[in-house]
Amino acid sequence: MFGQRVGAFNGKSHMNIVSQMKKILSITAFFGLLLCKGVVADAQSRIEFKEFKLKNGLTVLMHRDHTTPIVAVSVMYHVGSKNENPERTGFAHFFEHLLFEGTENIGRGEFMKKIESIGGTLNAYTTNDITYYHEVVPANYLETALYMESERMLHAKIDTVGVETQRNVVKEEMRQRYDNQPYGTILRETFKRSHRVHPYHWPVIGSLDHLNAATLDEFMQFYRTYYVPNNAVLSIAGDIDYAQAETWIRAYFSEIPVGIGTINRPNITEPKRTQEIKDVVYDNIQLPAVVLAYNLPPKKHRDSYALNMLSTYLTGGNSSLLTKELVDKQQKAVAVAAFPLDLEDGGVFLAYAVANMGISADTVQRALDEQIEKVIASGISETDFQKLQAQTENDVVSRHASVAGIAESLAEAKTFFGDADEVNHEMEKYNKVTREDIQRVAKQYLAQEGRVVLYYLPKSEEPKQ
Repeated sequence: MFGQRVGAFNGKSHMNIVSQMKKILSITAFFGLLLCKGVVADAQSRIEFKEFKLKNGLTVLMHRDHTTPIVAVSVMYHVGSKNENPERTGFAHFFEHLLFEGTENIGRGEFMKKIESIGGTLNAYTTNDITYYHEVVPANYLETALYMESERMLHAKIDTVGVETQRNVVKEEMRQRYDNQPYGTILRETFKRSHRVHPYHWPVIGSLDHLNAATLDEFMQFYRTYYVPNNAVLSIAGDIDYAQAETWIRAYFSEIPVGIGTINRPNITEPKRTQEIKDVVYDNIQLPAVVLAYNLPPKKHRDSYALNMLSTYLTGGNSSLLTKELVDKQQKAVAVAAFPLDLEDGGVFLAYAVANMGISADTVQRALDEQIEKVIASGISETDFQKLQAQTENDVVSRHASVAGIAESLAEAKTFFGDADEVNHEMEKYNKVTREDIQRVAKQYLAQEGRVVLYYLPKSEEPKQ
């Protein structure tokens, strides 16, 4: 499932809608290839792992795979934009940048150079719920990667120079990825309407004014509260020796102290709305777009699996319902997508379409609504459901086809479900979803009452003041 992400270190924001579109298209192409070849796994392969916990609260997950001589090392911190002070938004995303600045023992700007010099890759992202750092390195450099992540957790360099540098980086990212990116503000504009009470209503990237107003002491306090072992999961997967890996982990991470601050876990439920919210955003675009957003239950809710399958049915491939109808047959849209942005406390099911040349936003919305109403009224056919089951199984298998994917899935399962073994029950839960469930969640969650409808229109159409 998709989450609202801001990936800072490589300069690519997963939060902007164009990147989401490309991601969806690549996934649907992959699905299509697998289905054409008739490749469907009989069952989800079990991911074996070892788990232990240090006295300072750090949870450690290790998966051994000798297939290739590489290893993925990752740390997932249970802190995202929702944990921030409403007067200091953007801190989590800011720290995603800042913690690459260096440490007391790793020079400024040397973090990336050190990993790349040993033939590794690295990156990070922030969501509303988590911040995730990860590297993939040759297996014989596992100790190096572990040392560097321990340095990030214990000795991060948080000083005036680094803070000012990253303030400028965030400012440039805002300009490139949001202000000047066509359709780049869709998630920001959606969430501030879909979540009026819950802290999901502010964007992951936060406010530059808040970051400019923050003091060095405030940044240090945030670091000592959230980027600590008792708020983290260390997950490694690949060509490792369990005993040796555990020895290194204990050597580098055991000395790190427990956090000193109070972790903010919002206990807020977004009130259910009964009226549709409809608004217009004028953007630097040529083709209108329509966005439909429906509030979802929390990530752990059992309906999440049916909702994910529903999104695949709507836009998961060239033969999916909305693609076939709006793009191919009716030619009212040049692109269409639907996916659940499943968040820990309840995200949104997002459907959007970019209009074809000469087609109005009203026309596109009617076409979207017509197809969604068909699913609500009639459900899906047995043939389409069997195809959907195959697509879903291939998706689960493909996400665990790399050690990086396994490390991330284990960390997510532990962070969000409290049990890393949840990764081994994912397909089992998808298999329990019935055709009736698909129709039921469409009716329950995609009702027009309470949804958000946004029209993105060219600035040239904005009424003159």
